[in-house]
Amino acid sequence: MSSEQPKLNNSEANNNSTSGQSETAPQQNVMASQSAQAAAAPTTQTTEPDESDESRSSGDVDFGQLLDQFEQEQATLEEGEVVRGTVVGLSERGVVIDFGYKSEGIVNPAEFTENGQLTVKAGDEVEVLVKSMETADGLPVLSRADAVRMKAWDDLEKAYRDGTSVKGRVIDRIKGGLRVDIDGIAAFLPGSQVDVRPVRNLDSLRNQIIEAKVIKLNRKRSNVVLSRKAVIEQENTGRKDQTLQQIEEDIVVEGQIKNLTDYGAFVDLGGVDGLLHVTDMSWGRLQNPNELFRVGDTIQVKVLKFDRDRERVSLGYKQLLPDPWSSVEERFPVGTRVSGKVASVADYGAFVELESGVEGLVHVSEMSWSKRVKHPSKVVNPGDLVEVEVLSVDPRARRISLGMKQVQENPWQTLHERYQVGTRVHGRVRNLTDFGAFIEIEDGVDGLVHVSDISWSRRIKHPSEVLKKGQEIDAVITSIDTENRRLSLSIKDLEPNAWEKFTTEHKPGDVVHGKVARFANFGAFIELDDNLEGLCHISELSEERVAKPEDVVQLGQEMDFKILRIDPETKKIGLSARAVGKDEPIIDTKIYSSEAGGGMASLGELADFGLNKSDTSDE
Repeated sequence: MSSEQPKLNNSEANNNSTSGQSETAPQQNVMASQSAQAAAAPTTQTTEPDESDESRSSGDVDFGQLLDQFEQEQATLEEGEVVRGTVVGLSERGVVIDFGYKSEGIVNPAEFTENGQLTVKAGDEVEVLVKSMETADGLPVLSRADAVRMKAWDDLEKAYRDGTSVKGRVIDRIKGGLRVDIDGIAAFLPGSQVDVRPVRNLDSLRNQIIEAKVIKLNRKRSNVVLSRKAVIEQENTGRKDQTLQQIEEDIVVEGQIKNLTDYGAFVDLGGVDGLLHVTDMSWGRLQNPNELFRVGDTIQVKVLKFDRDRERVSLGYKQLLPDPWSSVEERFPVGTRVSGKVASVADYGAFVELESGVEGLVHVSEMSWSKRVKHPSKVVNPGDLVEVEVLSVDPRARRISLGMKQVQENPWQTLHERYQVGTRVHGRVRNLTDFGAFIEIEDGVDGLVHVSDISWSRRIKHPSEVLKKGQEIDAVITSIDTENRRLSLSIKDLEPNAWEKFTTEHKPGDVVHGKVARFANFGAFIELDDNLEGLCHISELSEERVAKPEDVVQLGQEMDFKILRIDPETKKIGLSARAVGKDEPIIDTKIYSSEAGGGMASLGELADFGLNKSDTSDE
């Protein structure tokens, strides 16, 4: 080794004296000399390093030049550049990142925090953006969020150029479409580009992760437009033909819910969308498909109808479940009392849910024995629990008739205990008809006063002539029919029978005093005592021939009349004004006929409003 040492030193001296050579040349020469020595020396010999060699070799490295080179490399970092660094710790100012600079950088800890938890630890490598190289305290300021956003823009530009898709979260519904967040960048998804089919309920995609293509991009204006429809069309290509070949009616297929509307759901069967209508989702009442399904759910459905030419598929979900109406007669026989929940209220009644998929109708007339229910909402509301009785069941029509009043006490069943024929009652006029008036004597119990039972004497054409709706009156019960729920009343029976009194005190030939009450074309009606009326035929008003009654007498005129006839069966009285003061014979009522002398007509013919008796005066 000692014999070769001068050569090494001479070589070092020459290299050090040569100007313009790189600082690494001495190291290369040293390595070349050592390699030559190793080749010349015997393989079996080992040499010990000389201390003088180490000192000389370490002295050859110029650490000043290395430091300058390092600083030049660090000076190339510019603000706005994205660099990769390593998390070294957490200080009071934030997360400390070593990114190869002369000093570590600081990142706001909020940029690494999710749900209140720090998402990084010492040793993690992250990409950050250099926001400021020089600060007051000499520490560079870095940003993780800006780096992510810049990278997202780069990824969007690449996806736009390459025609690839990107993923983002739908964050809001805005005018014309949806706002989608892609790593902090807000993109616009037009409503027409959401799906291959029109989507009416865009809110159903809120907070969903979607995949879309970038169809327009302007980085300077931060404008990004997406198309989810393009991705769906691309996915459907190739799958559609295969799916159409496999679809048949009545088969069960699996699909994914793509969209929900008010009337149903669109299910992706593999490139082909099928419509699952809301009426085919459940045997029970379903107000909105959102109550049962969510976008993205994978479900099994049955193909109900398939139009291959138009590529339309109708699906059913409830058809895979047992039909509750198939055995409804066994579970709800007539007469059964059950509890149910009011599902909805209509003008004609309330629908009560007995079990899932089975509803019955309580008609408004079956809600109460006593109350006059004008509208079902006055008795029940949706959500109320009620007890009902099954009145009828029709499985084919899927109808069940229910009653609420049947579980209550029926006032008609105990009516005989409270009232008897001849009992005087007090009530209110509830309704007026052509044939009489309905009087409410208690809740749920009405009686009818026929028009013929209002007055003994007055001829009443309509009850409204003497009664008003809501008027309180007294009446007498004349008959009770609890089975048919009928009660007959009479107002005239409250007073003594005026007809019997009159016929007892008077007979044909008697003269009575009366007042002209009204006219008819065949005569005049005369008001007598006790509110009775008699008829004076036009031929009996005067000795002379009379064309009209009002030509001879006036309304309200009081005068005497002779009784010509009293008819107990029809309760009619025949009168004559011209017979007063004359001793003409009076024909008995039993043998009275239209051929009676003296021009006197039969009261049975004259008093009837629809008949006119021809004159029998002397001609």
